[in-house]
Amino acid sequence: MCCLFASLVMLGPRAAILIWWLIQPFRWSETFDTFLWPLVGFLVAPWTTLMYVAVYPAGIEGFDYVWLGAGVAMDLATWFGGGYTNRHRIPTSQA
Repeated sequence: MCCLFASLVMLGPRAAILIWWLIQPFRWSETFDTFLWPLVGFLVAPWTTLMYVAVYPAGIEGFDYVWLGAGVAMDLATWFGGGYTNRHRIPTSQA
C-alpha cells in the first residue's frame, strides 16, 4: 500500500483521485451526495478533495482540520508556486 501511495503522489493528485474513485467508489458516494463537488474538486482543488475524502467518513473533528488545512496549503502552493518560480520570464520595465 505504501508503494501505491508513493506512485499516486508522483503521478499527481488528479491521478490519485481517479484511481481511488475506481478502487473505492462507495467511499466517494458516502462522502459526496452529488457528482458536482468531486468534479469541481478534481478541476480546482485536488489536494483538498483528497484530504476531504480521507477524513470525512469518520467525521471531521479535531486533528482532521489540520489535514484539510494541509490540503488547502498544497493547492495554494500549486496555484501560486508556478507564478513565483516563473517570475523571471515576465519582462519588467526598467525606468
